[in-house]
Amino acid sequence: MKKYLTLCLGSAVLGAVLTEFWRAASHAPLVAQEPRIETVPAAGPPEIGLRAATPARNVTRLPPPRPAVETNLTPEELVNVTVYENVNRSVVNIETEAMRGERFLFFEVPSEGAGSGSVLDRLGHILTNFHVVEAARKIKVTLFNGKEYEGRLVGKDESNDVAVVRIEAPAESLIPVVLGDSTHLRVGQRVFAIGNPFGLERTLTTGIISSLNRTLPARNHRTIKSIIQIDAAINPGNSGGPLLDSHGRLIGMNTAIASATGQSAGVGFAIPVANISRVVPQLIERGRVIRPDVGITRVLQTEEGLLIATMTSGGPAEQAGLRGFRIVKQRHKQGLLTYETNTIDRSAADLIVAVDGEKIVTANDFLSLVEAKQPGQEVTITVVRGGREVNVSVRLAAADS
Repeated sequence: MKKYLTLCLGSAVLGAVLTEFWRAASHAPLVAQEPRIETVPAAGPPEIGLRAATPARNVTRLPPPRPAVETNLTPEELVNVTVYENVNRSVVNIETEAMRGERFLFFEVPSEGAGSGSVLDRLGHILTNFHVVEAARKIKVTLFNGKEYEGRLVGKDESNDVAVVRIEAPAESLIPVVLGDSTHLRVGQRVFAIGNPFGLERTLTTGIISSLNRTLPARNHRTIKSIIQIDAAINPGNSGGPLLDSHGRLIGMNTAIASATGQSAGVGFAIPVANISRVVPQLIERGRVIRPDVGITRVLQTEEGLLIATMTSGGPAEQAGLRGFRIVKQRHKQGLLTYETNTIDRSAADLIVAVDGEKIVTANDFLSLVEAKQPGQEVTITVVRGGREVNVSVRLAAADS
């Protein structure tokens, strides 16, 4: 009897197990399950290009799709390609026609020039070098789509070798360049130059920043400061074109090369965008740059400082009490004749040694510190007078560049 009960219990357990197995099998899906979708914070490096990186947020992440076309580009090559594709449509070719001043059989001899430029806005303002359009009687601007437009000089600043040209073109064909920041550049930083060397449209060259804070002579014998030195190839026709960072932002304008042959020798120079940003709004609005005027017209450079020679009559410096050379008139009598002579007394002139507490050595140092101000602001000029230092406050006036 015990054996019979044991067999019955075992059969019942086995039947229950088989029943559950059959039930599970009959409800099993006929296809594989979909992959699990998980929600995670977005991460990864920022986008390369002009658009700002998307801020981190919760996104739905699916298995990555297989790319339709495989690429063999390295990360470095991808940056190069992206910068070019984002910015090349913002670069224009500029051709000019001017008169040399030479004459042949009573006719002036025309000369032609070429350079590059960057689109500033959809109103048609183009940034380029002053020396590209200097003395030009005709300016032709060619956009990325091959369309040509007559350019009109809007404004120029010889002291920074900057000019703005305007064209009448449809807004949709004007792709403005994005302005970057040149105040935090580093030697060794990668840079890109796009221009039109030898008439070849929109050519890209790459390199690094070789040095910072170089100086270049300007057309009006002033000195352009904070110049960027690069080793990217800059050839004739590149002048006025953009110098870009790895995000495709304009950090400078290519302006000159150091070369004995006229070709690139790996030493190029660019005007920083900080200089450009200060003057371009004034060029567009007024056609010229209004700079602060201290009212000192001539100085004599010495080892100790700048000796004031002459000042504008009634100007800011004279009104503030600064002293220049004193003209001493003397009367002389010789026989029946009496005549007068003028001699210059330098002993009374003030010797400028600092501006706003910063020591100055050259006239360019002095002008750079003064022109960092705006008309109407005050500047403190430290002079040596009678063997002791005196601080004189001068309220700056406005003067055309």
